[in-house]
Amino acid sequence: MSTRTARLRPGRAAAVRIGVLLWLTAVWISLWGDLSVGNLLAGLGVGALIILTLPLPRVPVSGRLHPLSLAELIVVSMYYALESSLQVAWFAVRPAPPPVSGVLRVNLSMRSDLVLVLCVDVLNLIPGTMVLEIDRQRCVIYVHVLDVGSEAAVDTFYRTTRRLERLLISSFERPAEWRSVISSADPEVNP
Repeated sequence: MSTRTARLRPGRAAAVRIGVLLWLTAVWISLWGDLSVGNLLAGLGVGALIILTLPLPRVPVSGRLHPLSLAELIVVSMYYALESSLQVAWFAVRPAPPPVSGVLRVNLSMRSDLVLVLCVDVLNLIPGTMVLEIDRQRCVIYVHVLDVGSEAAVDTFYRTTRRLERLLISSFERPAEWRSVISSADPEVNP
């Protein structure tokens, strides 16, 4: 990726910093529970101090957001979270021994660290699953799954994961956009 696309434009960088400063100020006021001029000024001061002394690393973001795919991702994620919540509730009240749980390895095909983090977050939001380890070099995650007692349960988990992965990729990193980013960054690379 070229350094030109990795850096934020000056106007955008300033807008991001102002947004973070306002957010930190709002958190400060919420923690004190009193909206006053003194708390507002103290929040701005503490926020500015945090921004200057503890800067966050820049995350290179490329590509575009695709709203229709994102809407589908949100709906599907909510459906899986609801379905899994009902499944966990059933496991808690059913008159049977607890389900067999285990750790499954999932190979992902995401290129962006940001999208990988979003995938991990979505999987962690689904009850009954928890990402235990991320291997970024091989793009592999290890997920603890509540029910691996049958081949059908394991297949369902992998189908769910593949669908979420496909939706995340189509929402945030389409292969055609990655080819254009790679080819503009290094003309010798042929994807």
